[in-house]
Amino acid sequence: MKHPPLLILAALCMALASCASSPPDPQASTLPSSEAPISHRNGQLDLALASGNYSCELGKSVNVEREYREQVNYRIQLGWNGRSYHLERDNSFSGLPRFKDKAGKMVWVDLPWKGLLLDGKTSKPLANDCRSPGSAASPTA
Repeated sequence: MKHPPLLILAALCMALASCASSPPDPQASTLPSSEAPISHRNGQLDLALASGNYSCELGKSVNVEREYREQVNYRIQLGWNGRSYHLERDNSFSGLPRFKDKAGKMVWVDLPWKGLLLDGKTSKPLANDCRSPGSAASPTA
């Protein structure tokens, strides 16, 4: 019984069908009304997130003051361990808002439900699961 051409034909049909379908529209997803609205710009997500004191795991805290230009969060002033850092928006592969300082010492990543502070040199977390006042628990909790 020779069926390799039939199997190849079936595999090609499946491959073509997957190319024809478009990815789901992120804006069409249903977010709870408490979630920040999401917009897209040049492959980058723009999340309407609050400024303020973010409470993180292990009792750590990070103060984030956001600066907007044309409704885009392009810079943050970050307070960490008694020091202040100016972080600029840096395009990320994932499209998530990512900010880093000019010296490359600090990186802040925004997710719709939390933030993450990383050491810019080693990429190790300095503060994880940082939530703004009044934010809900993570979707996985």
